[in-house]
Amino acid sequence: MEVPHGGTIELAVVQRFVEIATDALAGAREEIDALNVYPVPDGDTGTNMFLTVSAAREALAQAAGGDSDAGRTTALAACSRGALLGARGNSGVILSQMLGAICHRLAEARPGERNAVVMAEALERAADASYAAVGTPVEGTMLTVVRAAAAAARGRAEDPAARSRDVFTTAAAAAREALARTPEQLPALREAGVVDAGGRGVSVILDAAETVLTGRRPAAVTGPRGPLGSHHIPVPHPAEAGDLTADGPAYEVMYLLDAEEGRIPALRKALAALGDSLVVVGDEGLWNVHVHVDDVGAALEAGIEAGRPHRVRVTHFAEQVSSAAEQARGSRDGRRIVAVAAGPGLAALFEEAGATVVVGGPGRRPSAGELLEAITGCGAAEVVVLPNDADSVRTAEIAARTAEEDHGVRVTVIPTRAQVQGLAALAVHEPGRAFAQDVLEMTATARHARHGAVTVAARRAITMGGPCEPGDVLGVVEGDFALVGHDLLAVATGVLDRLLGGGGELVTIVAGTVDPAEHAAAYAGVDPGDLAACCAAWVEAHHPAVDVVVYDGGQERYQLLVSVE
Repeated sequence: MEVPHGGTIELAVVQRFVEIATDALAGAREEIDALNVYPVPDGDTGTNMFLTVSAAREALAQAAGGDSDAGRTTALAACSRGALLGARGNSGVILSQMLGAICHRLAEARPGERNAVVMAEALERAADASYAAVGTPVEGTMLTVVRAAAAAARGRAEDPAARSRDVFTTAAAAAREALARTPEQLPALREAGVVDAGGRGVSVILDAAETVLTGRRPAAVTGPRGPLGSHHIPVPHPAEAGDLTADGPAYEVMYLLDAEEGRIPALRKALAALGDSLVVVGDEGLWNVHVHVDDVGAALEAGIEAGRPHRVRVTHFAEQVSSAAEQARGSRDGRRIVAVAAGPGLAALFEEAGATVVVGGPGRRPSAGELLEAITGCGAAEVVVLPNDADSVRTAEIAARTAEEDHGVRVTVIPTRAQVQGLAALAVHEPGRAFAQDVLEMTATARHARHGAVTVAARRAITMGGPCEPGDVLGVVEGDFALVGHDLLAVATGVLDRLLGGGGELVTIVAGTVDPAEHAAAYAGVDPGDLAACCAAWVEAHHPAVDVVVYDGGQERYQLLVSVE
Protein backbone atom coordinates (compact mmCIF):
# COMPACT_ATOMS: atom_id res chain seq x y z
CA MET A 1 0.00 0.00 0.00
CA GLU A 2 1.30 3.48 -0.83
CA VAL A 3 0.36 6.85 0.56
CA PRO A 4 -1.06 8.76 -2.41
CA HIS A 5 0.84 11.58 -4.05
CA GLY A 6 -0.39 15.14 -3.76
CA GLY A 7 0.20 16.25 -0.18
CA THR A 8 -2.95 14.74 1.34
CA ILE A 9 -2.45 11.68 3.50
CA GLU A 10 -5.52 9.47 3.42
CA LEU A 11 -7.18 8.92 6.77
CA ALA A 12 -7.56 5.22 6.00
CA VAL A 13 -3.77 4.89 5.80
CA VAL A 14 -3.35 6.62 9.16
CA GLN A 15 -5.96 4.35 10.72
CA ARG A 16 -4.24 1.29 9.29
CA PHE A 17 -0.90 2.45 10.69
CA VAL A 18 -2.33 3.01 14.18
CA GLU A 19 -3.98 -0.42 14.12
CA ILE A 20 -0.77 -2.18 13.04
CA ALA A 21 1.33 -0.19 15.54
CA THR A 22 -1.04 -1.09 18.40
CA ASP A 23 -0.99 -4.77 17.49
CA ALA A 24 2.80 -4.71 17.11
CA LEU A 25 3.28 -3.11 20.53
CA ALA A 26 0.87 -5.64 22.02
CA GLY A 27 3.06 -8.42 20.68
CA ALA A 28 6.30 -6.80 21.83
CA ARG A 29 5.01 -5.50 25.17
CA GLU A 30 6.49 -8.20 27.39
CA GLU A 31 9.84 -7.99 25.62
CA ILE A 32 9.96 -4.21 26.01
CA ASP A 33 8.89 -4.40 29.66
CA ALA A 34 11.78 -6.80 30.29
CA LEU A 35 14.24 -4.36 28.68
CA ASN A 36 13.14 -1.57 31.03
CA VAL A 37 16.15 -0.70 33.23
CA TYR A 38 16.31 3.08 32.65
CA PRO A 39 15.46 5.53 34.15
CA VAL A 40 14.07 3.10 36.77
CA PRO A 41 13.69 -0.68 36.38
CA ASP A 42 9.93 -0.73 36.95
CA GLY A 43 9.25 -3.02 33.99
CA ASP A 44 6.32 -1.17 32.41
CA THR A 45 7.68 0.73 29.39
CA GLY A 46 6.15 -1.66 26.86
CA THR A 47 2.79 -1.61 28.62
CA ASN A 48 2.80 2.18 28.86
CA MET A 49 3.62 2.65 25.18
CA PHE A 50 1.00 0.06 24.19
CA LEU A 51 -1.71 1.77 26.26
CA THR A 52 -0.78 5.19 24.86
CA VAL A 53 -1.12 4.05 21.25
CA SER A 54 -4.28 2.11 22.14
CA ALA A 55 -5.81 5.34 23.45
CA ALA A 56 -4.85 7.12 20.22
CA ARG A 57 -6.40 4.31 18.19
CA GLU A 58 -9.69 4.44 20.09
CA ALA A 59 -9.91 8.22 19.79
CA LEU A 60 -9.14 8.09 16.06
CA ALA A 61 -11.70 5.35 15.43
CA GLN A 62 -14.38 7.24 17.33
CA ALA A 63 -13.69 10.53 15.52
CA ALA A 64 -13.36 8.98 12.06
CA GLY A 65 -16.54 6.92 12.27
CA GLY A 66 -17.59 5.84 8.83
CA ASP A 67 -16.38 9.00 7.09
CA SER A 68 -13.49 9.14 4.65
CA ASP A 69 -11.15 12.12 4.44
CA ALA A 70 -14.00 14.60 4.97
CA GLY A 71 -13.19 14.72 8.69
CA ARG A 72 -9.47 14.05 8.35
CA THR A 73 -8.30 17.13 10.25
CA THR A 74 -10.75 16.53 13.08
CA ALA A 75 -9.83 12.85 13.27
CA LEU A 76 -6.09 13.59 13.37
CA ALA A 77 -6.65 16.12 16.15
CA ALA A 78 -8.66 13.50 18.06
CA CYS A 79 -5.85 10.98 17.62
CA SER A 80 -3.34 13.45 19.02
CA ARG A 81 -5.55 14.32 21.98
CA GLY A 82 -6.34 10.67 22.63
CA ALA A 83 -2.64 9.88 22.89
CA LEU A 84 -2.16 12.81 25.28
CA LEU A 85 -5.05 11.79 27.53
CA GLY A 86 -4.13 8.11 27.51
CA ALA A 87 -0.37 8.53 27.95
CA ARG A 88 1.16 6.56 30.81
CA GLY A 89 4.65 6.70 32.24
CA ASN A 90 7.70 8.58 31.05
CA SER A 91 7.82 6.71 27.72
CA GLY A 92 4.10 7.04 27.07
CA VAL A 93 4.09 10.79 27.62
CA ILE A 94 7.03 11.29 25.28
CA LEU A 95 5.40 9.01 22.72
CA SER A 96 2.17 11.00 22.90
CA GLN A 97 4.14 14.12 21.99
CA MET A 98 5.72 12.33 19.03
CA LEU A 99 2.34 11.14 17.77
CA GLY A 100 0.85 14.59 18.28
CA ALA A 101 3.59 16.23 16.23
CA ILE A 102 3.11 13.74 13.40
CA CYS A 103 -0.67 14.24 13.41
CA HIS A 104 -0.31 18.01 13.30
CA ARG A 105 2.04 17.87 10.30
CA LEU A 106 -0.23 15.48 8.43
CA ALA A 107 -3.20 17.75 9.08
CA GLU A 108 -1.27 20.69 7.57
CA ALA A 109 -0.40 18.79 4.38
CA ARG A 110 -1.64 20.54 1.25
CA PRO A 111 -2.08 19.50 -2.39
CA GLY A 112 1.15 19.90 -4.30
CA GLU A 113 3.44 18.87 -1.45
CA ARG A 114 5.38 15.66 -1.97
CA ASN A 115 4.19 13.10 0.53
CA ALA A 116 7.75 11.88 1.05
CA VAL A 117 8.67 15.36 2.26
CA VAL A 118 5.55 15.61 4.42
CA MET A 119 6.33 12.35 6.18
CA ALA A 120 10.01 13.23 6.65
CA GLU A 121 9.04 16.57 8.17
CA ALA A 122 6.50 14.82 10.39
CA LEU A 123 9.25 12.61 11.79
CA GLU A 124 11.52 15.63 12.27
CA ARG A 125 8.79 17.38 14.22
CA ALA A 126 8.29 14.23 16.30
CA ALA A 127 11.99 14.20 17.18
CA ASP A 128 12.04 17.92 18.00
CA ALA A 129 8.89 17.58 20.12
CA SER A 130 10.30 14.67 22.08
CA TYR A 131 13.48 16.56 22.98
CA ALA A 132 11.51 19.69 23.85
CA ALA A 133 9.21 17.69 26.14
CA VAL A 134 11.98 16.31 28.35
CA GLY A 135 13.47 18.39 31.13
CA THR A 136 16.97 16.92 30.70
CA PRO A 137 17.36 14.93 27.46
CA VAL A 138 19.56 11.83 27.74
CA GLU A 139 21.18 10.14 24.76
CA GLY A 140 20.89 6.40 24.35
CA THR A 141 17.12 6.56 24.88
CA MET A 142 14.04 6.74 22.66
CA LEU A 143 15.01 10.36 21.92
CA THR A 144 18.18 9.20 20.19
CA VAL A 145 16.35 6.56 18.20
CA VAL A 146 13.64 8.88 16.86
CA ARG A 147 16.20 11.57 15.99
CA ALA A 148 18.27 9.07 13.99
CA ALA A 149 15.13 7.94 12.18
CA ALA A 150 14.14 11.54 11.38
CA ALA A 151 17.58 12.44 10.05
CA ALA A 152 17.60 9.39 7.78
CA ALA A 153 14.06 10.18 6.60
CA ARG A 154 15.05 13.74 5.70
CA GLY A 155 18.04 12.53 3.71
CA ARG A 156 15.92 10.02 1.77
CA ALA A 157 13.18 12.57 1.05
CA GLU A 158 15.68 14.84 -0.69
CA ASP A 159 15.66 12.38 -3.58
CA PRO A 160 12.92 13.70 -5.96
CA ALA A 161 11.98 10.11 -6.83
CA ALA A 162 11.54 9.01 -3.21
CA ARG A 163 8.09 7.97 -2.05
CA SER A 164 6.61 7.70 1.42
CA ARG A 165 7.37 4.01 1.56
CA ASP A 166 11.03 4.74 0.85
CA VAL A 167 11.14 7.34 3.61
CA PHE A 168 9.72 4.97 6.21
CA THR A 169 11.83 2.03 5.11
CA THR A 170 14.93 4.20 5.55
CA ALA A 171 13.70 5.65 8.85
CA ALA A 172 12.87 2.23 10.30
CA ALA A 173 16.29 0.85 9.35
CA ALA A 174 18.02 3.86 10.91
CA ALA A 175 15.98 3.39 14.09
CA ARG A 176 17.03 -0.24 14.36
CA GLU A 177 20.68 0.72 13.92
CA ALA A 178 20.43 3.51 16.50
CA LEU A 179 18.69 1.15 18.91
CA ALA A 180 21.52 -1.38 18.64
CA ARG A 181 23.99 1.37 19.61
CA THR A 182 22.12 2.56 22.72
CA PRO A 183 24.17 0.36 25.13
CA GLU A 184 27.26 2.26 23.97
CA GLN A 185 25.68 5.56 25.01
CA LEU A 186 24.04 4.74 28.34
CA PRO A 187 25.99 2.97 31.14
CA ALA A 188 22.81 1.52 32.72
CA LEU A 189 22.03 -0.29 29.47
CA ARG A 190 25.59 -1.48 29.01
CA GLU A 191 25.73 -2.90 32.54
CA ALA A 192 22.42 -4.73 32.06
CA GLY A 193 23.33 -5.94 28.60
CA VAL A 194 20.19 -4.56 26.95
CA VAL A 195 19.09 -1.97 24.43
CA ASP A 196 16.83 0.90 25.50
CA ALA A 197 13.22 -0.12 26.14
CA GLY A 198 11.65 3.12 24.88
CA GLY A 199 13.90 3.05 21.82
CA ARG A 200 12.76 -0.48 21.10
CA GLY A 201 9.16 0.74 21.29
CA VAL A 202 9.89 3.51 18.77
CA SER A 203 11.52 0.96 16.48
CA VAL A 204 8.46 -1.29 16.70
CA ILE A 205 6.21 1.63 15.73
CA LEU A 206 8.38 2.62 12.74
CA ASP A 207 8.51 -1.02 11.67
CA ALA A 208 4.71 -0.94 11.73
CA ALA A 209 4.71 2.09 9.43
CA GLU A 210 7.04 0.27 7.05
CA THR A 211 4.75 -2.76 7.11
CA VAL A 212 1.68 -0.64 6.30
CA LEU A 213 3.38 1.00 3.31
CA THR A 214 5.29 -1.95 1.90
CA GLY A 215 3.65 -5.10 3.23
CA ARG A 216 7.04 -6.30 4.49
CA ARG A 217 7.86 -7.13 8.09
CA PRO A 218 11.39 -5.96 8.98
CA ALA A 219 13.91 -8.37 10.46
CA ALA A 220 14.33 -8.56 14.23
CA VAL A 221 16.87 -6.23 15.83
CA THR A 222 20.28 -7.65 16.68
CA GLY A 223 23.07 -5.66 18.18
CA PRO A 224 26.48 -5.88 19.81
CA ARG A 225 24.91 -7.79 22.69
CA GLY A 226 23.10 -10.38 20.62
CA PRO A 227 19.47 -10.84 19.68
CA LEU A 228 16.88 -9.21 21.90
CA GLY A 229 15.57 -12.56 23.02
CA SER A 230 18.77 -13.39 24.92
CA HIS A 231 19.33 -10.36 27.13
CA HIS A 232 20.05 -10.51 30.84
CA ILE A 233 17.71 -8.42 32.99
CA PRO A 234 18.61 -7.63 36.61
CA VAL A 235 15.42 -7.67 38.70
CA PRO A 236 15.62 -5.96 42.12
CA HIS A 237 14.45 -8.08 45.04
CA PRO A 238 11.58 -6.37 46.94
CA ALA A 239 13.48 -6.49 50.20
CA GLU A 240 16.45 -4.79 48.61
CA ALA A 241 14.75 -2.50 46.14
CA GLY A 242 14.00 0.38 48.47
CA ASP A 243 13.44 3.29 46.15
CA LEU A 244 15.23 1.34 43.40
CA THR A 245 18.39 3.41 43.76
CA ALA A 246 19.88 4.98 46.85
CA ASP A 247 19.83 8.49 45.41
CA GLY A 248 16.86 8.18 43.05
CA PRO A 249 13.37 9.62 43.64
CA ALA A 250 10.87 7.30 45.29
CA TYR A 251 7.67 8.26 43.45
CA GLU A 252 6.35 8.68 39.94
CA VAL A 253 3.76 11.46 39.78
CA MET A 254 1.50 11.98 36.78
CA TYR A 255 -1.49 14.25 36.23
CA LEU A 256 -3.42 16.05 33.56
CA LEU A 257 -3.33 19.81 33.95
CA ASP A 258 -5.70 22.50 32.72
CA ALA A 259 -3.48 25.57 32.44
CA GLU A 260 -2.56 28.49 30.22
CA GLU A 261 0.58 27.97 28.15
CA GLY A 262 2.26 30.93 29.80
CA ARG A 263 2.30 29.11 33.14
CA ILE A 264 4.11 26.03 31.84
CA PRO A 265 7.74 27.36 31.92
CA ALA A 266 7.41 28.17 35.63
CA LEU A 267 5.88 24.73 36.25
CA ARG A 268 8.76 23.01 34.46
CA LYS A 269 11.28 24.99 36.50
CA ALA A 270 9.53 24.14 39.78
CA LEU A 271 9.26 20.42 39.00
CA ALA A 272 12.83 20.20 37.69
CA ALA A 273 14.04 21.35 41.10
CA LEU A 274 12.06 18.57 42.80
CA GLY A 275 13.23 15.50 40.89
CA ASP A 276 14.04 14.02 37.50
CA SER A 277 12.50 12.29 34.44
CA LEU A 278 10.47 15.44 33.93
CA VAL A 279 8.16 15.51 30.92
CA VAL A 280 5.44 18.13 30.35
CA VAL A 281 3.58 17.90 27.06
CA GLY A 282 0.36 19.25 25.57
CA ASP A 283 -1.22 22.35 24.09
CA GLU A 284 -4.50 24.25 23.87
CA GLY A 285 -4.84 24.43 27.64
CA LEU A 286 -4.41 20.71 28.40
CA TRP A 287 -1.09 19.23 29.54
CA ASN A 288 0.18 15.84 30.64
CA VAL A 289 2.72 16.12 33.45
CA HIS A 290 5.17 13.38 34.48
CA VAL A 291 7.98 13.57 37.03
CA HIS A 292 9.91 11.36 39.47
CA VAL A 293 10.11 12.96 42.93
CA ASP A 294 10.46 12.28 46.65
CA ASP A 295 8.00 15.01 47.64
CA VAL A 296 4.64 14.16 46.06
CA GLY A 297 2.87 17.05 47.78
CA ALA A 298 5.28 19.61 46.34
CA ALA A 299 4.79 18.20 42.83
CA LEU A 300 1.02 18.55 43.18
CA GLU A 301 1.31 22.03 44.68
CA ALA A 302 3.35 23.11 41.66
CA GLY A 303 0.52 21.89 39.45
CA ILE A 304 -2.09 23.74 41.53
CA GLU A 305 -0.01 26.89 41.23
CA ALA A 306 -0.04 26.54 37.44
CA GLY A 307 -3.66 25.50 36.93
CA ARG A 308 -6.04 22.64 37.73
CA PRO A 309 -4.50 19.17 38.12
CA HIS A 310 -6.80 16.17 37.65
CA ARG A 311 -6.54 12.42 37.05
CA VAL A 312 -3.62 12.36 39.48
CA ARG A 313 -1.65 9.11 39.57
CA VAL A 314 1.10 8.44 42.11
CA THR A 315 3.24 5.28 42.02
CA HIS A 316 5.73 4.32 44.72
CA PHE A 317 8.43 2.44 42.85
CA ALA A 318 9.33 0.09 45.70
CA GLU A 319 5.67 -0.84 46.21
CA GLN A 320 5.29 -1.37 42.48
CA VAL A 321 8.15 -3.88 42.47
CA SER A 322 6.84 -5.54 45.62
CA SER A 323 3.32 -5.70 44.18
CA ALA A 324 4.61 -7.36 41.04
CA ALA A 325 6.41 -9.96 43.13
CA GLU A 326 3.31 -10.62 45.23
CA GLN A 327 1.20 -11.03 42.11
CA ALA A 328 3.73 -13.52 40.77
CA ARG A 329 3.26 -15.48 44.02
CA GLY A 330 -0.49 -15.55 43.45
CA SER A 331 -1.46 -13.32 46.39
CA ARG A 332 -4.68 -12.13 44.74
CA ASP A 333 -7.96 -13.63 45.84
CA GLY A 334 -11.70 -13.12 45.58
CA ARG A 335 -13.80 -11.59 42.84
CA ARG A 336 -14.60 -7.95 42.12
CA ILE A 337 -16.69 -6.00 39.65
CA VAL A 338 -15.24 -2.98 37.84
CA ALA A 339 -17.99 -0.72 36.50
CA VAL A 340 -17.88 2.48 34.45
CA ALA A 341 -20.29 5.08 35.85
CA ALA A 342 -21.52 8.11 33.91
CA GLY A 343 -22.62 10.21 36.87
CA PRO A 344 -22.20 10.60 40.65
CA GLY A 345 -25.54 8.99 41.43
CA LEU A 346 -24.76 6.03 39.22
CA ALA A 347 -21.31 5.76 40.79
CA ALA A 348 -22.93 5.60 44.24
CA LEU A 349 -25.30 2.85 43.08
CA PHE A 350 -22.44 0.75 41.71
CA GLU A 351 -20.32 1.32 44.81
CA GLU A 352 -23.18 0.37 47.13
CA ALA A 353 -23.40 -2.91 45.24
CA GLY A 354 -19.69 -3.52 45.90
CA ALA A 355 -18.22 -2.51 42.54
CA THR A 356 -14.99 -0.62 41.90
CA VAL A 357 -16.04 2.45 39.94
CA VAL A 358 -14.27 4.13 37.03
CA VAL A 359 -15.66 7.54 36.04
CA GLY A 360 -16.83 7.61 32.41
CA GLY A 361 -19.72 8.50 30.15
CA PRO A 362 -20.16 10.47 26.92
CA GLY A 363 -17.33 12.94 26.41
CA ARG A 364 -15.35 11.38 29.27
CA ARG A 365 -14.81 7.76 28.31
CA PRO A 366 -12.10 6.02 30.36
CA SER A 367 -8.83 4.99 28.77
CA ALA A 368 -7.50 1.45 28.78
CA GLY A 369 -4.94 2.61 31.33
CA GLU A 370 -7.61 3.79 33.79
CA LEU A 371 -9.51 0.54 33.45
CA LEU A 372 -6.30 -1.46 33.84
CA GLU A 373 -5.50 0.40 37.06
CA ALA A 374 -8.95 -0.42 38.43
CA ILE A 375 -8.68 -4.09 37.45
CA THR A 376 -5.22 -4.60 38.92
CA GLY A 377 -5.70 -2.25 41.85
CA CYS A 378 -8.76 -3.99 43.31
CA GLY A 379 -6.58 -6.94 44.42
CA ALA A 380 -8.93 -9.63 43.15
CA ALA A 381 -7.94 -12.82 41.36
CA GLU A 382 -11.13 -12.68 39.27
CA VAL A 383 -12.59 -9.48 37.83
CA VAL A 384 -15.74 -8.80 35.81
CA VAL A 385 -15.74 -5.52 33.86
CA LEU A 386 -18.95 -3.66 33.01
CA PRO A 387 -18.06 -0.91 30.46
CA ASN A 388 -21.69 0.30 30.29
CA ASP A 389 -21.08 2.11 27.02
CA ALA A 390 -20.84 0.74 23.47
CA ASP A 391 -17.72 2.74 22.64
CA SER A 392 -15.92 1.57 25.80
CA VAL A 393 -16.31 -2.17 25.24
CA ARG A 394 -13.22 -2.48 23.07
CA THR A 395 -11.15 -0.36 25.44
CA ALA A 396 -12.22 -2.59 28.32
CA GLU A 397 -11.17 -5.67 26.35
CA ILE A 398 -7.68 -4.17 25.80
CA ALA A 399 -7.35 -3.51 29.54
CA ALA A 400 -8.62 -7.00 30.36
CA ARG A 401 -6.14 -8.68 28.02
CA THR A 402 -3.28 -6.65 29.49
CA ALA A 403 -4.31 -7.52 33.06
CA GLU A 404 -4.46 -11.22 32.22
CA GLU A 405 -1.13 -11.34 30.39
CA ASP A 406 0.90 -9.04 32.64
CA HIS A 407 -0.71 -9.49 36.06
CA GLY A 408 -2.23 -12.95 36.00
CA VAL A 409 -5.76 -11.69 36.75
CA ARG A 410 -8.68 -13.65 35.35
CA VAL A 411 -10.83 -11.03 33.63
CA THR A 412 -14.08 -11.14 31.67
CA VAL A 413 -15.70 -8.14 29.98
CA ILE A 414 -19.49 -8.29 29.82
CA PRO A 415 -20.33 -6.06 26.83
CA THR A 416 -22.89 -3.84 28.57
CA ARG A 417 -23.71 -0.97 26.24
CA ALA A 418 -25.77 1.15 28.64
CA GLN A 419 -25.57 2.16 32.28
CA VAL A 420 -28.87 0.46 33.08
CA GLN A 421 -27.60 -2.81 31.62
CA GLY A 422 -24.69 -2.63 34.05
CA LEU A 423 -27.08 -2.05 36.96
CA ALA A 424 -29.13 -5.06 35.89
CA ALA A 425 -26.05 -7.29 35.61
CA LEU A 426 -24.70 -6.20 38.98
CA ALA A 427 -28.05 -6.95 40.63
CA VAL A 428 -27.63 -10.69 39.94
CA HIS A 429 -23.90 -10.86 40.75
CA GLU A 430 -23.18 -13.60 43.24
CA PRO A 431 -19.51 -13.96 44.31
CA GLY A 432 -20.21 -17.38 45.85
CA ARG A 433 -20.96 -18.89 42.45
CA ALA A 434 -18.33 -20.33 40.14
CA PHE A 435 -16.76 -17.57 38.04
CA ALA A 436 -18.08 -18.87 34.73
CA GLN A 437 -21.61 -19.30 36.12
CA ASP A 438 -21.60 -15.82 37.65
CA VAL A 439 -20.49 -14.29 34.34
CA LEU A 440 -23.14 -16.30 32.49
CA GLU A 441 -25.95 -15.08 34.77
CA MET A 442 -24.79 -11.46 34.63
CA THR A 443 -24.40 -11.56 30.85
CA ALA A 444 -27.85 -13.07 30.33
CA THR A 445 -29.48 -10.48 32.59
CA ALA A 446 -27.72 -7.60 30.87
CA ARG A 447 -28.64 -8.93 27.44
CA HIS A 448 -32.32 -9.24 28.34
CA ALA A 449 -32.54 -5.75 29.83
CA ARG A 450 -34.08 -3.65 27.06
CA HIS A 451 -32.75 -0.13 27.36
CA GLY A 452 -33.51 3.38 26.18
CA ALA A 453 -32.79 7.03 26.90
CA VAL A 454 -34.00 10.57 26.30
CA THR A 455 -31.80 13.47 25.28
CA VAL A 456 -31.95 16.79 23.41
CA ALA A 457 -30.35 17.19 19.99
CA ALA A 458 -27.30 19.44 19.85
CA ARG A 459 -27.15 19.66 16.05
CA ARG A 460 -29.07 18.95 12.89
CA ALA A 461 -29.02 15.30 11.83
CA ILE A 462 -30.89 12.49 10.12
CA THR A 463 -31.95 9.74 12.53
CA MET A 464 -33.93 6.52 12.31
CA GLY A 465 -36.83 8.49 13.75
CA GLY A 466 -36.53 11.19 11.07
CA PRO A 467 -34.65 14.49 10.72
CA CYS A 468 -33.96 16.54 13.85
CA GLU A 469 -32.99 20.13 14.57
CA PRO A 470 -31.03 21.51 17.54
CA GLY A 471 -33.35 21.53 20.56
CA ASP A 472 -35.51 18.61 19.39
CA VAL A 473 -36.08 15.80 21.87
CA LEU A 474 -34.64 12.43 20.86
CA GLY A 475 -35.82 9.07 22.15
CA VAL A 476 -33.25 6.27 22.11
CA VAL A 477 -34.37 2.64 21.91
CA GLU A 478 -31.73 -0.09 22.10
CA GLY A 479 -29.00 2.34 21.00
CA ASP A 480 -30.86 3.87 18.04
CA PHE A 481 -32.50 7.30 17.84
CA ALA A 482 -36.02 6.04 17.23
CA LEU A 483 -38.21 9.02 18.21
CA VAL A 484 -38.02 12.74 17.47
CA GLY A 485 -40.32 15.24 19.19
CA HIS A 486 -40.54 18.52 21.07
CA ASP A 487 -41.82 17.36 24.48
CA LEU A 488 -39.52 15.48 26.87
CA LEU A 489 -42.34 13.72 28.72
CA ALA A 490 -44.10 12.67 25.51
CA VAL A 491 -40.91 11.27 24.00
CA ALA A 492 -39.95 9.57 27.28
CA THR A 493 -43.31 7.80 27.57
CA GLY A 494 -43.01 6.88 23.89
CA VAL A 495 -39.68 5.19 24.62
CA LEU A 496 -41.18 3.37 27.61
CA ASP A 497 -44.15 2.26 25.53
CA ARG A 498 -41.87 0.71 22.92
CA LEU A 499 -39.70 -1.00 25.51
CA LEU A 500 -42.75 -2.41 27.31
CA GLY A 501 -44.27 -3.66 24.06
CA GLY A 502 -42.48 -6.97 24.59
CA GLY A 503 -43.64 -7.26 28.19
CA GLY A 504 -41.68 -6.75 31.37
CA GLU A 505 -41.75 -6.97 35.14
CA LEU A 506 -39.49 -4.13 36.24
CA VAL A 507 -38.85 -0.65 34.86
CA THR A 508 -35.78 1.27 36.03
CA ILE A 509 -35.68 5.03 35.46
CA VAL A 510 -32.47 6.98 36.06
CA ALA A 511 -32.73 10.78 36.18
CA GLY A 512 -29.90 12.88 34.81
CA THR A 513 -28.44 16.27 35.72
CA VAL A 514 -31.08 18.97 35.26
CA ASP A 515 -30.46 22.60 34.35
CA PRO A 516 -33.87 24.32 34.60
CA ALA A 517 -32.75 27.10 32.25
CA GLU A 518 -31.61 24.68 29.56
CA HIS A 519 -34.18 23.32 27.10
CA ALA A 520 -36.98 24.81 29.24
CA ALA A 521 -39.47 24.60 26.36
CA ALA A 522 -38.93 20.85 26.03
CA TYR A 523 -40.31 20.26 29.53
CA ALA A 524 -43.71 21.61 28.38
CA GLY A 525 -44.93 22.60 31.82
CA VAL A 526 -43.37 19.68 33.70
CA ASP A 527 -41.02 20.63 36.52
CA PRO A 528 -37.56 19.37 35.39
CA GLY A 529 -37.04 17.68 38.74
CA ASP A 530 -40.32 15.78 38.37
CA LEU A 531 -39.73 14.33 34.90
CA ALA A 532 -38.63 10.91 36.19
CA ALA A 533 -41.52 10.79 38.66
CA CYS A 534 -43.99 11.67 35.89
CA CYS A 535 -42.64 8.81 33.79
CA ALA A 536 -42.99 6.44 36.77
CA ALA A 537 -46.60 7.57 37.20
CA TRP A 538 -47.26 6.91 33.51
CA VAL A 539 -45.93 3.34 33.86
CA GLU A 540 -48.10 2.73 36.95
CA ALA A 541 -51.16 4.03 35.14
CA HIS A 542 -50.66 2.17 31.83
CA HIS A 543 -48.89 -0.97 33.10
CA PRO A 544 -50.13 -1.49 36.68
CA ALA A 545 -48.58 -4.97 36.94
CA VAL A 546 -45.08 -3.63 36.31
CA ASP A 547 -42.86 -2.49 39.19
CA VAL A 548 -41.01 0.84 38.85
CA VAL A 549 -37.86 2.11 40.55
CA VAL A 550 -36.43 5.61 40.13
CA TYR A 551 -32.81 6.62 40.80
CA ASP A 552 -30.93 9.91 40.65
CA GLY A 553 -28.03 9.07 38.35
CA GLY A 554 -26.57 12.53 37.84
CA GLN A 555 -25.46 11.68 34.28
CA GLU A 556 -24.94 14.49 31.79
CA ARG A 557 -26.47 14.81 28.30
CA TYR A 558 -29.24 12.29 28.94
CA GLN A 559 -32.23 13.59 30.87
CA LEU A 560 -33.39 10.00 31.42
CA LEU A 561 -31.99 6.49 31.16
CA VAL A 562 -34.53 3.65 31.27
CA SER A 563 -34.56 -0.13 31.17
CA VAL A 564 -37.17 -2.88 31.17
CA GLU A 565 -36.47 -6.32 32.60
